[in-house]
Amino acid sequence: MRVGLALLLAAACGKDELHSATSLEPPDTDGFDPTDGLSSAGSYSSSVGSATSADSGDESGTTGPTECEPQNKRCAHEFSLADAGYASVEVFGDFASDGWDVGVPLSKDGDTWRASVPVPFEQQVLYKFRTDGTTWVPDPANPEMMPDGQGGQNSVLQPVTCEDYTCEPDVVGTFDWRDSVIYFVFVDRFENGDVSNDGGIGVPMAADFQGGDWAGVTARIEDGYFEDLGVNTLWLTVPLDNTDDSGLGSDGHEYSAYHGYWPARVDETETHFGTLAELQQLVDTAHEHGLKVLFDYAMNHVHISSPVYADHPEWFWPNDNGQGGDCVCGSGCSWDGDQARRCWFTPYLPDYDFTDAGARMFSIDNALQWVADTGVDGFRLDAVKHIEDQWLLDLRARVLDEVEPESGEHFYMVGETFTGDQGLIAHYVGADMLDGQFDFPLRMQLARNVLMRAGTMQELASFMDGNDEYYGAAIMSTFIGNHDIPRAIHLAQDTPVWNDQWADGKDRAWSNQPGLPTGNAAFERLANAFAILMTTKGAPLVYYGDEYGMAGAGDPDNRRAMQWQGYSAGQMLLRDRLQRLIAIRAAHPATRRGSRDTIAADADTFAYHVAYGGDELWVLVNRGDVAHSIGGVPAEMLVDEITDESLMGPSIDVPPRSTRVLARP
Repeated sequence: MRVGLALLLAAACGKDELHSATSLEPPDTDGFDPTDGLSSAGSYSSSVGSATSADSGDESGTTGPTECEPQNKRCAHEFSLADAGYASVEVFGDFASDGWDVGVPLSKDGDTWRASVPVPFEQQVLYKFRTDGTTWVPDPANPEMMPDGQGGQNSVLQPVTCEDYTCEPDVVGTFDWRDSVIYFVFVDRFENGDVSNDGGIGVPMAADFQGGDWAGVTARIEDGYFEDLGVNTLWLTVPLDNTDDSGLGSDGHEYSAYHGYWPARVDETETHFGTLAELQQLVDTAHEHGLKVLFDYAMNHVHISSPVYADHPEWFWPNDNGQGGDCVCGSGCSWDGDQARRCWFTPYLPDYDFTDAGARMFSIDNALQWVADTGVDGFRLDAVKHIEDQWLLDLRARVLDEVEPESGEHFYMVGETFTGDQGLIAHYVGADMLDGQFDFPLRMQLARNVLMRAGTMQELASFMDGNDEYYGAAIMSTFIGNHDIPRAIHLAQDTPVWNDQWADGKDRAWSNQPGLPTGNAAFERLANAFAILMTTKGAPLVYYGDEYGMAGAGDPDNRRAMQWQGYSAGQMLLRDRLQRLIAIRAAHPATRRGSRDTIAADADTFAYHVAYGGDELWVLVNRGDVAHSIGGVPAEMLVDEITDESLMGPSIDVPPRSTRVLARP
């Protein structure tokens, strides 16, 4: 068996009963569309926890339990060195895992070079300056020194503590996942590289296999598509072999398993995508091009035709609610609470009982075999609230014991819990479970305030002030578009197609589908949302085609074939802007590691400052349809990293529907 048994990513889930209220809250009950292989069934929660509703009028912000392991706590410390005609100054030290290899640049402030650097909580730190890229200098203002083992001295910073600490993730190996920019490659709809594995199963085309495969993805890697855009991580749809049966959706349409969430032969590859050798080639080629790869992994259920279900029915919950009825999520059993972990998403998707140690071991063995067979760098795990916590705990423990010692790199795991409840999302984040989750509360706030222009940008500032550190050391994945919601461009139109940021768009998924907006305005608004994602912490996600603002209503219309030509002026504007923003992110560690402080916010504008060491940026966002002057930046000459314009503070004009990212020359 190439790959032991499959975990099913509870991803045959969907959301079709979204409320129409304009708020940050998801519906009170979960909707499910079994056609939606990629959604997280039942990940909605009727409780929003500490998330703040944009309609509530409460601008106090979201507060959260910023907490982390003692070894991950950091205090801001300013390193400084008097100027002596230096062209550049960096500080090196054991304040970071790579602190002796990668210096933190200091910026010149009058006659002093300065940098604020996060240093470990209650730990001694050794450090040294390097001037002009060649000369090593101990801190002349600090008399405490220690031999550096090479005939010189390191300066010693005695342990510091602070009340307002931040949390830094553990970094294992050569890649820091805070530097990741993720591109979601929806394999079946991305690129057809091998027509020999084409062929649908006879359901409507929008819900059938359309020919995309791993050979096509590999070809796009080789021609430099992803490197040119600037992303460095690919998320691929589930690789496990799925059923060839069709399934009836709640919308009355028949669907295939093109999405990958109805696994049947869990130890084999999806035949429509290619062979194991082709998947291995994809991963190897990605690594050669400096790209990391995540697999979407299905662990909640299997298709009823799966040999696993036939051979081990005792590993699955019975479809029985104990009261004479079925235990289907939302019909006989609840999407929430204890029943969420045992309900079947549909009558044809048996749900694993992971209280059974045998089922749990079998599933995790399968997950780890896929890692061993392919060299993949991480997992995206769907609908995590629908499985037992112990599955995640066991998987993380075995990854630490078996995978990371072999690879020498951290194995990143990001989950999805489709909810506005920050507390529920945070429950699964930590060193013993997930590195992070998809930040749905942030996405919904961005969609409401930036794309739809509802509420005020002051609401967004207040939310982000509370959300920035809510999840502690987690590396959350931030996003504006994904496979479970309508294409983001339609919320950015002059008149949004939907008036609710939680809308699933199913009302126009099969008829009256929206077309591409004309003009540039919608694309400029989407670029504004990307600007915020690319200048703040997290692992930002680009859903395939969103770099061009592709059109599409709800599932399956939001999964149209990738557009490779015939772009409008607005589409090219968005793509070029995103490419520039990703390059800015790569060049400025402040965007990926820095602290963020709000400078100003009002109805249409939001300005903030990000800083890490001597690297700092001022980000000014204007969602309005007229230019706005935004103040609070330094009274000096600054350069807009997007347009290359030189601009003088302390107040700077920002054009309509635009963002300026300002740095010192």
